[in-house]
Amino acid sequence: MRRRALLVVLLTGGCALPAAALPSFAEVKAAHPTSETRFLDRHGELLQRQRTDPTVRQGAWVALPEVSPALRGALVYSEDRRFYEHRGVDWQAVAAAAWGNLWNTRTRGASTLTMQLAGLLDSDLKAGANGRRWTQKAGQAVWAQWLETRWRKDQILEAYLNRVPFRGEIVGVDALARSLFAKAPHGLNADEAAITAALVRAPNAAPERVAARACEVQQAMARAQGAKADCLSVRLLAGSVLRDRRWAASEGDAPHAARRALAEWRQQAGTRAVPAQVRTTLWAPLQREAQTLLQRQLRSLLGRRVEDGAVVVLDNTSGEVLAWVGSSGLLSQAAEVDGVTALRQPGSTLKPFLYAQALAEKRLSAASLIEDAPTHIPTAGGLYIPQNYDRHFRGWVSVRTALASSLNIPAVRTLAMVSPEDFAVQLLRLGLPLRESGDYYGLGLALGSPEVSLLSLANAYRTLANQGRHAPVAPLLAGPRLAVRSEAVLDPGAAFIVGDILSDANARAATFGTDSLLATRVWTAVKTGTSKDMRDNWAVGWSQRYTVGVWVGNASGAPMGDVSGTTGAAPVWAGLMRWLHERQPSRAPTPPAGVVAQAVRFGQQLEPPRREWFIAGTEQPLFALGTDSDSGAPALRPRILSPATGTILALDPDIPPAHQRLTLRAEAGHVRWRIDGQPLGKGQEVAWMPWPGKHQIELLNARGEVLDRVRIEVRGAGVRPTTATPRRPPARNPVAGTS
Repeated sequence: MRRRALLVVLLTGGCALPAAALPSFAEVKAAHPTSETRFLDRHGELLQRQRTDPTVRQGAWVALPEVSPALRGALVYSEDRRFYEHRGVDWQAVAAAAWGNLWNTRTRGASTLTMQLAGLLDSDLKAGANGRRWTQKAGQAVWAQWLETRWRKDQILEAYLNRVPFRGEIVGVDALARSLFAKAPHGLNADEAAITAALVRAPNAAPERVAARACEVQQAMARAQGAKADCLSVRLLAGSVLRDRRWAASEGDAPHAARRALAEWRQQAGTRAVPAQVRTTLWAPLQREAQTLLQRQLRSLLGRRVEDGAVVVLDNTSGEVLAWVGSSGLLSQAAEVDGVTALRQPGSTLKPFLYAQALAEKRLSAASLIEDAPTHIPTAGGLYIPQNYDRHFRGWVSVRTALASSLNIPAVRTLAMVSPEDFAVQLLRLGLPLRESGDYYGLGLALGSPEVSLLSLANAYRTLANQGRHAPVAPLLAGPRLAVRSEAVLDPGAAFIVGDILSDANARAATFGTDSLLATRVWTAVKTGTSKDMRDNWAVGWSQRYTVGVWVGNASGAPMGDVSGTTGAAPVWAGLMRWLHERQPSRAPTPPAGVVAQAVRFGQQLEPPRREWFIAGTEQPLFALGTDSDSGAPALRPRILSPATGTILALDPDIPPAHQRLTLRAEAGHVRWRIDGQPLGKGQEVAWMPWPGKHQIELLNARGEVLDRVRIEVRGAGVRPTTATPRRPPARNPVAGTS
């Protein structure tokens, strides 16, 4: 009885709380802890929630108007019916509780919502294993009266809803609504509100007990309104949600991008701390559209052994990532694997860079003729026998047709001109991190034998969109950033011509037909690719403003069933381009300086006449097999037939050096030969006595212009060159002729 008397004295004004110890509503809201990081798009729209504190599940602060009226009503009715009438302490409830204790009668209790909030805000008032001590209850009452003099009722209720523990590790209405009911707090209905109110009284009670308490709340509220409540639905719902723990660690539309952005934030901040909010460069509507298109396309391929895919969209000017879809989500058995950064074989998507290099080096023009016919190419590892995707051969075709129609054999012939090593250097400059040298990949480099990521491949295509200027992809974190200087890694004229070829629906008709979905209603340039055994297929291309890359395959590396670039990845690419340019135009780029237009025709009626783009100095009106007697047009550019680039020769010490000769062969006779920068001879065939080391063999015309070059290596015993054999320059780079 003494304790109760003391409590009355304290509550009636005998206890004072220093004003400085009482936080304001704004301070409580600002210091609200959260167990997750919220990832926003470039406009502040929520994209992803990522749980970063495993000890508690507590969401963002929810304003009172964003909580459903049903929940507000159920909570007040269940916990503090005179909430809007008292000033922190419900003296009627205190008297009823005292009377009930005197007669051992069960009562509701005297703790108001304001008193409970005081206990949540002050750790000294936290209940122990045996409940709160009487001094703590007195402190709660004093706190509550102070709160009521400084906070509004709506602020008290709002803070309570955000700080009250519900069940297990769940704290606050945001985490409760999303964990148990998979919806936002504003969407809770009457049944869900009753269950939530019941959990306040007994957070970890058995589902049956929670359901019974929820039913009591509903019935009491119904009686107050002169109605009746049917508890069947609330009982069924309580049994379901309290047994099915849908507490995902991450939820939203950009899980892989969120992980990337969090890593960038931590690296930038230099800490392992967890931010409450991260704004990214992503564009939420585009992110969701990309995800929807990818999942829809994979569902349409049901039965073809394909379940994974990835999409990335870049802004051509800034390099910012606008969409990052790392997987197909629930359709995948490896949804955690990020297909945007995973390394896969790119297939034919490397061909545009190969032809751009050949155009820049003036080895070819867009109208040059290349033979698409069965061929056996000798290499150090044996004969290389390339095939086209459809197993058909089209004879002599122009570079425009060869690239747009993605013919393999012309690409391999072009790589033999450029050399795998030089092409590998070019790919590295484009930001494609090859693991091995060009000589390691050999001629297979033309058909995508290395492994690259979708992100780096899309950014390399962005280089084509920017007329050969390369810059890294911008960080996913939004906000001010230092200007990044771009670097010219491709000839702008060559990049323009390649883009013009990849936008030419007529040029790709030989392989893709005239009604291909690659032909968009606005200007776009696109290339598809399929890796060996149909393990990966791609569609990568750009418009005036955006670069879009799509990969479809299996994260496990398993082959797909008859899924090519046009049937797998291309529909997603085309759908995104339609969405992006529904109201935004995309105009063809203007030709840069050094690019000229020329009307051309083809001998033997190989292709129809047309107007073609050329790098200045390579234009000509006629392209034919051999020399056309009507115009005197030059024949095709001769090439080195033997040895093939990458050849490794071994010298035999038991054979006299004079008998160890290598025959160099070219396609035409009016040529000159040069080894390591020194002249060797003239004619279609020349014999050369090799010596150990790496060598560059070049084929030149009468004007001294390099027509073709290959690199070989000679191993074995040393052979001293004679006076008739060019000496090796003493200060040469070990890889001769590297430019």
